[in-house]
Amino acid sequence: MKNIKNLSAVIILFVMLTTPSMGFESTYGQIEPTLLYEIRTGVLAHDVDGLWSGSQKESGVDYNFEIILSRPSFPFLLGTVYPNSGLSINNRGNTNKLYLGLLWEREIKSGVFLNLGIGAAWHDGNLETSDRDKKELGSRFLFRIPIEIGYALNKRHRLSIAFDHISNVYLAHPNEGMDSLGLRYGYRF
Repeated sequence: MKNIKNLSAVIILFVMLTTPSMGFESTYGQIEPTLLYEIRTGVLAHDVDGLWSGSQKESGVDYNFEIILSRPSFPFLLGTVYPNSGLSINNRGNTNKLYLGLLWEREIKSGVFLNLGIGAAWHDGNLETSDRDKKELGSRFLFRIPIEIGYALNKRHRLSIAFDHISNVYLAHPNEGMDSLGLRYGYRF
């Protein structure tokens, strides 16, 4: 029930932010972008085995929703850095997370794009547990590293493969970390 309420809140927020009267300001018939650069949503496999974290204990899929802001942004190493924030809600009641950070994006003329990022995440999972089906994440706040590669179908619509790693980077014990991997759709403003 908690997950359904959270997912409902995400859907309402998405509709509010993508409604033209709330997402754009019109001047002389031209549409000017607002603070939003892109909204991404997707389905990610939760706690994927064999990646950075090394092992899987939790199961299910994560419903992911992310907002990328157009400002403040700055050019860096042939790309642009944008602030982002988002959430992932697990469909089986396992670890959920809220996150924010910075994304570096490089898009080439063919439409292929790459995102690398760094940030922080807050989760509602276990810090320590004796349950063999739960991760021990050691700290309520974790570092987050996202990597994403995708393709811009046109000016507004994008598809991508997204990877996400959260960990306390051994600043606390235990530090099992967690990886997510899946598909996302992006709508660029």
